[in-house]
Amino acid sequence: MKNTLLTTALLFPMAAFAADGQPGSHFIENWDLDANGVVTLSELTEKRGDVFYTFDSDDDGILTAEEYSYFDNARKNDMENNAEHAGGKMGKVQEGMTLAFNDTDGDGAVSRDEFLSHATDWLALIDRDGSGDVTNADFGPRT
Repeated sequence: MKNTLLTTALLFPMAAFAADGQPGSHFIENWDLDANGVVTLSELTEKRGDVFYTFDSDDDGILTAEEYSYFDNARKNDMENNAEHAGGKMGKVQEGMTLAFNDTDGDGAVSRDEFLSHATDWLALIDRDGSGDVTNADFGPRT
């Protein structure tokens, strides 16, 4: 596996919260590529491509069930190491990365095209305020 420990650390830093301590800060830190506090569809798509590449250990453009299990374990470890995930606050974020969510054709594997094509669906799942992007306002208690 492509030095999974190193790449997992790069994709999912283990800091519990960003400096501001807001719900969703860990997600924003990792997915906001230009560090402006807003995660756009373009950023989600680009980062999903990076994540896919990391876990496609044989570089065949397909995440098999076995490769997906490594991805599942990395996400599980990330959730356990970040206090903001407690109580299922990041459930919709996690849902959008599952095999079931991304396996469009139901063949038990996810192609790169399938994975990237679900960026829009994933954004819609996370974008609680309907702004078309993801910010800290999409996390935490509803006001």
